Amino acid sequence: MVKITLKDGSFIEVEKGIKVIEVAGKLSTSLAKKALGAKINGVSAEVMTEINDDCSLEILTFDNEDGKKTLRHTASHILAQAVKRLYPNVKLAIGPAIDTGFYYDFEADFSFTPEMLDTIEGEMNKIIKEDFKLERFELPRAEAVKLMEEKGESYKVELINDLPEDSIISFYKEGEFTDLCAGPHVPSTGRVKAVKLLSIAGAYWRGNEKNKMLQRIYGTAFEKKADLEDYLKMLEEAKKRDHRKLGKELDLFSIQEEGPGFPFFHPKGMVVRNTLQNFWREMHRKADYDEIMTPIILNESLWHQSGHWDHYHENMYFTKIDEGDYAIKPMNCPGSILVYRNQIHSYRELPLRYAEMGVVHRHEKSGALHGLMRVRCFTQDDAHIFITKEQIQEELLKVIKLIDGFYKVFGFEYFVELSTRPEDSMGSDEDWEAATNGLRSALEAIGLDYKVNEGDGAFYGPKIDFHLRDCIGRTWQCGTVQLDFQMPGNFGLAYIGADGEKHTPVMIHRVVFGSIERFIGILTEHYAGAFPTWLAPVQVKIMNISDAQADYVKKVASELKKNDIRVEIDLRNEKIGYKIREAQLQKVPYMLVIGEKEMNEGTAAVRDRKQGDIGVMALEGFISKIKEEIEKKVGLK
Repeated sequence: MVKITLKDGSFIEVEKGIKVIEVAGKLSTSLAKKALGAKINGVSAEVMTEINDDCSLEILTFDNEDGKKTLRHTASHILAQAVKRLYPNVKLAIGPAIDTGFYYDFEADFSFTPEMLDTIEGEMNKIIKEDFKLERFELPRAEAVKLMEEKGESYKVELINDLPEDSIISFYKEGEFTDLCAGPHVPSTGRVKAVKLLSIAGAYWRGNEKNKMLQRIYGTAFEKKADLEDYLKMLEEAKKRDHRKLGKELDLFSIQEEGPGFPFFHPKGMVVRNTLQNFWREMHRKADYDEIMTPIILNESLWHQSGHWDHYHENMYFTKIDEGDYAIKPMNCPGSILVYRNQIHSYRELPLRYAEMGVVHRHEKSGALHGLMRVRCFTQDDAHIFITKEQIQEELLKVIKLIDGFYKVFGFEYFVELSTRPEDSMGSDEDWEAATNGLRSALEAIGLDYKVNEGDGAFYGPKIDFHLRDCIGRTWQCGTVQLDFQMPGNFGLAYIGADGEKHTPVMIHRVVFGSIERFIGILTEHYAGAFPTWLAPVQVKIMNISDAQADYVKKVASELKKNDIRVEIDLRNEKIGYKIREAQLQKVPYMLVIGEKEMNEGTAAVRDRKQGDIGVMALEGFISKIKEEIEKKVGLK
């Protein structure tokens, strides 16, 4: 008998050699039907895997992220099989599962078209109906190479040759199709109930620009057709909300050929940006932060000292000044460190909180650039907090509460990840353990659920990441809190303790928006361009019915501006219905329609962009209403 410890801590004893799927059946008939894969002692496995020793076991369904990836990995093999059936001379590269689905890279002497995707998808559905078993087998290196050479799969041969000498080289067979793969997979192709091919893109082999350009087919897969249909509806909604499209239509920003990855903010975009920054400053003043500003260009030696050179220099831009080597900063933290180091500090001053809206530059490959979401120049709403070790938990709780307060204003829900030490890191095991435990303790003290993201911390410390969920269910990583025991020591930072001796402070790095540019992109899509009144570039559009009301319209506009309400007027000789439709397209929260009656009575006919006509109001009453809405930062409207 073997003892199996389940995810909830309970255990069962079963006969040796039992398969995972049989264990699932002992626990629940429905679980056995839904099981897609497993984790045995934390290692991914398949439901047909035999259990011969005591172990921990987690059975994966489509409700688990790893379960989704197992099913979608199989879908990528089904895609490759369908392509090889239809176009036998195509060469296979790689085909992993990704967060939203899967892809496979191909080398072909023709270009895939959207019409061809429909044909390939049809063939995939045939393979799913044929319900082939996925059968794993292993070969010695020489035989593995021979098999792939016989099939003409040169990319697979290269992958095999790059594996360590002692590697187990595994393959999966489904029907007539065989592919090099480490797995895991679902038991048969029939478990992939619903697939959809979405797009075609170019991709360099192994992501290296010096290698051949391949064709990448993206797709997604679900267990249920209804879930696929919901996902496709979400994608359609996302297209309507694309911030690049809305940014152009609403005249918020542009990306010019002369500056790829360097956004230009237009007047209306600057209103949104400045409103966000003013809100940020207000919140930080209340939380006892001091704002600083540090240079964009600093000596290259600084980046060696900070550790960025060893871990980040490929993403940095450089220049020469007076024959000296300088770098354009990719991060703000060394600048804050130099401000701290400029004078001697006492323990009585700590925590010392420096906040900075700092412009940073990072080199992104041209293929990765995406509107405001992925740029080469952006503004981080950084803060660097210098504390004693005894202050870690209290200060982390304050930071988490501040971030939570920000996101609630915008109506975002979020989930949290704790990212641990990466392979490419600096510092001692003891420091990393203390920093990771500090973050974990703060999350548990405040009662936040979190999942651990192993190995994804910063090179100088572990971090908490905040992932926002927008109104159509997509997630965006924004806020980050990092606990750093390394840089203060690297720069010789110190404070005078109560004992009169020098001590090294601990440093918290944190952002709330993450990047102002990216946050504006996220908000644009979250609100579909219809920003809440407090954030809208134009809060009120005033329009006349005839020329006779022109002077009164200007008077009303002047009165609103005196009350810090952002106003535009439309005095064009157009029909009022046309003017209203244009204001609606510009997502203006309120429209004031002025006719002869309104002018004579000192009123305005008020239209809400969502509710339409909400009646005639006295000017004073409308001003009072909208000012209250702005001051309270009322959300989605």
